Order: sequence, then C-alpha cells, then structure tokens
Amino acid sequence: MNVRALLVLLAGLSLAGCGLFDGKDDATKPMGLVDFDATVPVARAWTSSVGSGLGKSAPGLAPWLHEGLIWAAGRKGRVAAIDLASGRTVRRFDFDLPVSAGPSVFGRTLLLGLMNGQVLVADAETGEIRWRAQLSSEILAHPVLADGRVVVRCIDGRVFALDAETGLRQWVYDRSVPLLTLRGNSAPLVRAGQVLVGHDDGAVSALSLASGELLWEQRVGTPEGRSELDRLADIDGPMAIVGLDLYAASRRGRATSITLDSGRLLWVKELGSASGLAVERTRLALTDPGDTVWMLDRRSGSTQWSNEQLLRRGLTRPVMQGNFVAVADSEGYIHWLDADSGSFVARVRGSRNSPATAPLVAGNLLVLMDVEGRLSAWRVGAGS
Repeated sequence: MNVRALLVLLAGLSLAGCGLFDGKDDATKPMGLVDFDATVPVARAWTSSVGSGLGKSAPGLAPWLHEGLIWAAGRKGRVAAIDLASGRTVRRFDFDLPVSAGPSVFGRTLLLGLMNGQVLVADAETGEIRWRAQLSSEILAHPVLADGRVVVRCIDGRVFALDAETGLRQWVYDRSVPLLTLRGNSAPLVRAGQVLVGHDDGAVSALSLASGELLWEQRVGTPEGRSELDRLADIDGPMAIVGLDLYAASRRGRATSITLDSGRLLWVKELGSASGLAVERTRLALTDPGDTVWMLDRRSGSTQWSNEQLLRRGLTRPVMQGNFVAVADSEGYIHWLDADSGSFVARVRGSRNSPATAPLVAGNLLVLMDVEGRLSAWRVGAGS
C-alpha cells in the first residue's frame, strides 16, 4: 500500500463516526435515541441481497433506480435488478470482478467502476460486456452516460470521457489531489453540455462535455488548519442541480448555491457536510460533520430548522420523501423527520449493520442498503 492510500484509509477510520472505539468520554459517544410518539406508519415491504458485503467498496456502491427496477452491486461483481414493487430479483449478473462504484443504468447500458481502475460497460438486459477500459486509478463514483460519452471520475482526481460505443478516450481532465483525503468521490453531474465535478480540495469545476475544457471553477471549501486532517475540504457527497443553479457542500467549509452558466456564487452558508445534500422544491437538507440535521431555504441559504438529537450517530446524507426527511445512522436505524419542523415522526431498525450509503426514495418506498449488501424496502405513510 502506498503512502497516500494508507493516509486515505487512516482518514476514513478517523472520520467514520461510527463508534469504532468505546471511549469513556460521553462527548464522543453516539447520542441515545430519544422517545417520541410516532405519527407516520412505516412497514417493511421486502428484503433482498447482492451478497458478499461491500467492504472497502462501500463509498462507491449505491442502489440506482431505473424504470421500476432497483439496481445494486456487491464488491465481488454481482449485480442485481430488483423489482421495486415486489422485491423480486428479475435479473442477476455475476461478473466476478472487484466492483468499487455503481451500478449506473441508462437505457440498456449498465456502467460499473472497478477497483483496478477499469470502467465496465454491459448490456443491462443480458449482462453481456460490451467493453472495458483501463483508466488511471480506482473508481469510487458512479460513472455517468450523456450525449454518447461515458464520464468517469477516478480517485486520483482525473476525469475521463470515453466514447460510449467503443470505450475510446475522448478527453481527460487532470487535477492534483491533497495528500490526505476522505475515501470517496462525488459523482459527476452532466447538464446542458457541462460536466460538474466536486474536488477533494473543496473546489467545483465545470468542464465542457465535448472537449474537457475548463469552463469555470468556484471554491466551495477552503483547506485551512495546521494539520492535513484540519485541512480536509472534500466534496464527496452528491451535489444537486435545480433550474440554472448548482448546490454543493464541502466537509469543512460551506454550503453554496452557484450559477451554472458562470460559476458565480449566489449565496454561501458557513455549514459543511461530508455526505452531500438533498434538494427538493425550495428545501435543501444536509447533515454536518457532527450529525446535526439542517434544513435550509435553497433560494437564500437561510436556516429553517436544525435537529441535534442524533449527534455522533454516524448519519447518512438526508433524503427527501414527500413532506418528510429521512436519514439512516450507523446502527441501522432509519429516522423520519417532519420537513416543516424537524421533529421526529417515525423510526425503524432497517438493519443490524451500518448503511452503505444514503437511503433511496421512490414515491412512498424507501430503500436502504447496508454494508453487507442487504437491501430492505420500507413503505411510508397511509396504507403501509
């Protein structure tokens, strides 16, 4: 293992916030669960599994919803397509390859990133591999497909665009990364001929999808502090686009709204997040590094409410589900909060293991995948 990989691993252990050590200091222990009267019914709809667990791949493996199917992958190369309504596995492919990112599905195209730095493109109906391309390093962000190009972000900071039919390289954007970073990358976003990339040094870049040319760059988080740990400013969680605006947050820095055309800052909130953010209508939700859940007005960045009753519980990124906000914690609990007030409305134990990623929402269903590759779907609200 090289020095940088070791540092990344150590940072992941130091910052996971999942209670790896049973310290005696109450200030470092996860907050106990508060009692409340549940007002929203939640019922398990189905369970499934992709087997083998996720291991070090966990940051890059997340369920993907496409045309009524939940796609999920395990670290050893099993990919399953699960019927959203019934939980029945309708397709299963065993690639026997070390998968580290994905799956992403666009039409009949299935995309996977591999630990050895390869990107794999297969037929989503048959599982037949169309091509594999060797890139520069491990892939920990979902590859995306747009306008005939597969766009892939590698852990060494490089962004590649490959021809979707042949896998031939179209362009590469090279950017150095800090010595110490969190293990994970945000997936590129593609909109109107632009590729939006969040970097490990806290900057966001807009690249031309056609050529890879840098169109603009904006600083979201600024690496500051005496140590490499203090200077962590990664943008590792999902960003969001609403209309003509981009929303992003860095771990130690700020949440921001940025214009897509020029990269101009519309507003700045001194509030960091390592897990990204979720936006719906006029609301923007995120969890900060201490596990306070925040709801902001996405138009101004002003605080609508914050909830500190899940501190140090290793929360995922919040997700919006109708008039609720849902987060999962490191003990496998799923918490639903009222989107208007931030008060708890429901809670279930979704798994005995930590979540692999944020829950996935599909209407009144919420799907959670844990680090062992097990999926559970929960029906929320009336009729559950």
